[in-house]
Amino acid sequence: MTDPPERGAEAPDWFYVPNVPPTLNGEIRRSYVLWQELIAPLIVLEFVSGNGEEERDNTPYQGKFWIYEQVIRPAFYGIYEVKKASVEVYRWVAGRYEPMSPNERGHYPIAPMGVELGIWRGYYLNAQLPWLRWWDEAGNLLLTGEERAEAERQRQVCNLR
Repeated sequence: MTDPPERGAEAPDWFYVPNVPPTLNGEIRRSYVLWQELIAPLIVLEFVSGNGEEERDNTPYQGKFWIYEQVIRPAFYGIYEVKKASVEVYRWVAGRYEPMSPNERGHYPIAPMGVELGIWRGYYLNAQLPWLRWWDEAGNLLLTGEERAEAERQRQVCNLR
């Protein structure tokens, strides 16, 4: 919406764009740029650093919520507040965002990805925090690479006994 496009760039804290190849013009991709690729992210996540006002700002042409809803239009927009141990997720429906309700596990199903998003309370990266985590559709926590490696080490130790 700006000229040049990068002047009005919005960079979410985390996003996922399906079906974008790992290379661009024959080289390993170092970035993703909406105005060049014309594929909107499926989901965008913002991590609140203040009081959440910025992430919920619906001011036309400048508020994050407005820009995601009216310009970028990812199918899902999530706002994670570590201080409140909460996440809220919106789904883009008929030209606007509608707040989603969590399922019986307190997670938000992101059906196109086959996952759920929610808060996990636990110890990770040397910190006890309410972490934003992913689960599969059956409610099983998806492990990080480090957690998978540790689980495999534990399995091997048990097999040696």
